[in-house]
Amino acid sequence: MKKSTYVLALLSVILGFSCASEKSETVDYAALSEEDRMRIATDLAQQTIMVDGHVDLPYRMKVGGFTLQREILDVSTRTEGGNFDFPRSKEGGLDAPFMSIYIPARYQEMGGAKALADSLILMTERLTTTWPDKFGMAYSPADIRANFEAGRISLPMGMENGAPIEDKLENLAYFHERGIRYITLTHSKDNLIGDSSYDTTYMHGGLSEFGVEVVKEMNRLGIMVDISHVSDDTFYDVLEVTQVPVIASHSSARHFTPGFERNMGDDMIQKLAENGGVIMINFGGSFVDQDFREGNDAVREHLVNWLAENELSRTDPEAQEYISEYVAANNPFPSVQKVADHFDHIVSLVGIDHLGFGSDFDGVGDTLPTGLKDVSMYPNLIAELLKRGYSKEDIEKVCYKNLFRVWEAVEQFAADNA
Repeated sequence: MKKSTYVLALLSVILGFSCASEKSETVDYAALSEEDRMRIATDLAQQTIMVDGHVDLPYRMKVGGFTLQREILDVSTRTEGGNFDFPRSKEGGLDAPFMSIYIPARYQEMGGAKALADSLILMTERLTTTWPDKFGMAYSPADIRANFEAGRISLPMGMENGAPIEDKLENLAYFHERGIRYITLTHSKDNLIGDSSYDTTYMHGGLSEFGVEVVKEMNRLGIMVDISHVSDDTFYDVLEVTQVPVIASHSSARHFTPGFERNMGDDMIQKLAENGGVIMINFGGSFVDQDFREGNDAVREHLVNWLAENELSRTDPEAQEYISEYVAANNPFPSVQKVADHFDHIVSLVGIDHLGFGSDFDGVGDTLPTGLKDVSMYPNLIAELLKRGYSKEDIEKVCYKNLFRVWEAVEQFAADNA
């Protein structure tokens, strides 16, 4: 390539000039300096709509003691702790984090799942009424596009655990009306819908008879089916029932974590692609790196015993200092490169059209990789993908186009069957 053509192509990517796509795609990102590649990655993150399939901010607000009656967590400014707030989202280019309406499995037994879901939805809505210049609700890809143009961060919602449906199909229409646009069918325990990847009871042997009706009704209403957290049998049953593509909102590749059913096996990823679906990669250390996963289990066991022996709790200053030092010395965090390995593996299996970001920020604690500690750091991952040969178009697909394709297909099916 002539130097002048190369420079023009590089400037077109860095500055967003609308040069012919074939020129911009001739840039050899791997040959660039780390500084230039990072500048391009940051520019792509800022100028491209970026969706994340799973951010646990609503439950973080609940755990922090924030209720509709009390002062809400001010995520319009930089917060102490946590992985998400407005300034860091803007720095990282995150435009549409799916707010996880997370329902712990214990609510299946003690009751109150529907009420908790309602409270978390209201809490999410309150962010947009408290700071309407910064946040906006989003119920469709069109809403996200409009908020993006207005400079607002969209807050689409997905419900993690179908327990709030209880045993009433009509509750699906209720939650669709409340703004829920995907439902993770199970969480850590089997429920009325199907079996969980984390449970060992295999209550239904996959999707229950009620679960079959739930999937059909979700298709009819236009709610995306999320197969993160379900057992393998439940996953395959869902694909037999659904008439539209499904998503895995925050899962990674089991190839790197053998035996970890929470991640997706190669055959499952291939079946998901045949269905037209998308797997959105979880950034949690235990999801991306087997060594860290095994080390994390050992570290956790040691710390539980150490706290008991020393009659301390995790909140004690002495304990916090010890925990920090012990973790750093005994189980180093995985790297951004480990996360990118999952992208490479899935692309090798099914191509680029079935990938997205599903960080699980605010949901995986202190296990996040070095360089991906919060929502300001997506450019680090994008830069790594560029270094590995991913194109600008590839990055756009991962950021939003793949998920929008599924979402719009689900919307269209519902409209056609209304």
